[in-house]
Amino acid sequence: INDMGDVPLPEAMVNDVCVEHMEAFFKRLDRAGTYPVSIGGDHAITGPILKAIAGENGNLSGGRKAALVHFDSHTDAYEQMPHWLGSKRSAAHWAAYLVRECHVDATRSVQIGIRGNTKTLDYRDASDDLGYRVVSMKEYHTLGVERTIDLIRERVGDSPVYITFDMDAFDPSIAPAAANIQPDGTGFFMEETLAILDGLRGLEVIGGDVVCIVPTKDNPNNITSLNGMVIMHEQISLIADRLKG
Repeated sequence: INDMGDVPLPEAMVNDVCVEHMEAFFKRLDRAGTYPVSIGGDHAITGPILKAIAGENGNLSGGRKAALVHFDSHTDAYEQMPHWLGSKRSAAHWAAYLVRECHVDATRSVQIGIRGNTKTLDYRDASDDLGYRVVSMKEYHTLGVERTIDLIRERVGDSPVYITFDMDAFDPSIAPAAANIQPDGTGFFMEETLAILDGLRGLEVIGGDVVCIVPTKDNPNNITSLNGMVIMHEQISLIADRLKG
């Protein structure tokens, strides 16, 4: 396990250029057979990472599309918005363009914890049209941990898997420094999150990320960052456990 440091972003304020630099950086890791676990940054990072490691030219995915296990309050597939503050490859669009460009298989993927309403009442339509299985926070509370694990494993099957975790999936009480904090309703707590991740042992996890921590918003004890560290540790452990086996 090695810390690769930051992706060099010489045009750091130009989102649609930055994602090209990120894709090139992660393509080097893909060619080397290095499994990436990354911390953002906003959720725009997931798009270029998966474009580099999954799909027809992906080494880590074996040329296959990846299944996505996506923890979030928001679907990030907002095709009803042509851009987000001028950016077309933004944190609001990646979950859609990765499917359209054949890097993610939405029919094998799950978006879990969704509870935020973005702009319009039809905000979930794009995910449904693309083929994602959307598990709202309300549905998760009905299913519980074990049935949720079963749903994810049945959905993913034998596909290569990428796990992306937006910190706003957590309840605001344990992740107050999430970038797009979602206060309307209970989010995930750590015990249930770890149980779900542990339930994914044995799947072909090829990478993961944790996004949307804003350190300047955090409590003095840095609880949001500490909880993000725990999720990264679990992602790394899922990869290491499978490789060891």
